Amino acid sequence: MRLQLIVCDMLMLPVEHLAAESPHEIVVSELSASLHVEPLPLRDRIQAEIDRVEAEDPAAAAILLGYGLCGGATAGLVARSKPLVLPRAHDCVTIFLGSRERYGREQATTPGTYWFTEDNVKRGNAFMGWLLGSSERSNDVRSTYEEYVEKYGQENADYLMEALGAWQQHYERGAFLETGLAPDDIALERAREETARRGWRFESVLSDLTLIKRLLDGEWDDEFMVLQPGEALAMSYDEDIVKAVPAEQT
Repeated sequence: MRLQLIVCDMLMLPVEHLAAESPHEIVVSELSASLHVEPLPLRDRIQAEIDRVEAEDPAAAAILLGYGLCGGATAGLVARSKPLVLPRAHDCVTIFLGSRERYGREQATTPGTYWFTEDNVKRGNAFMGWLLGSSERSNDVRSTYEEYVEKYGQENADYLMEALGAWQQHYERGAFLETGLAPDDIALERAREETARRGWRFESVLSDLTLIKRLLDGEWDDEFMVLQPGEALAMSYDEDIVKAVPAEQT
């Protein structure tokens, strides 16, 4: 069967490998990780892709999301004519770690962790540039700064950009998620250097791609949320992370 996948580009490295091994035809729509900066635009972009797929590919059996709850950004997404499937995951880190349980253990032992992915380090995309304070890597960050200057003046724009980087004070570890799919010493060393520059300790952590593989293979057990047409995604505020509600309640 044909499955449509809407995925954050942070997951593209494992998706490219595992989609080729899936028994199903996987059609991929990739969205930039820079959209995470503002949850509402991210939700709007994902919903627009869902609507496009439903209109343009009526034969697709389901729409898959390569996203977790992502800080609530995916809450409110609606399936109108096809099942909508995503992992029960807090974010991409949960997906890379392979389970909610492993994510919970990592959070319990080292909550102040910034996670690097191979693909994101190599791309140096807008999300990477924003979070690591390297605006010269990202046209999106530069344009945001220029927009702030125009709206609020340079002094206020500088303050806002500094405030957006204040998250760094709460971190103590930089962890590089290794997938084993395309070993890249350059990406590893770049992550190590970024970590050292911020005074964090560095660790390399092996990913578990089980959730991505099962998402693409259609093996949707209780680790996945399957929304039926007419249902919307909502936060569950418990270990299930997400739940389905009638679309009219959103």
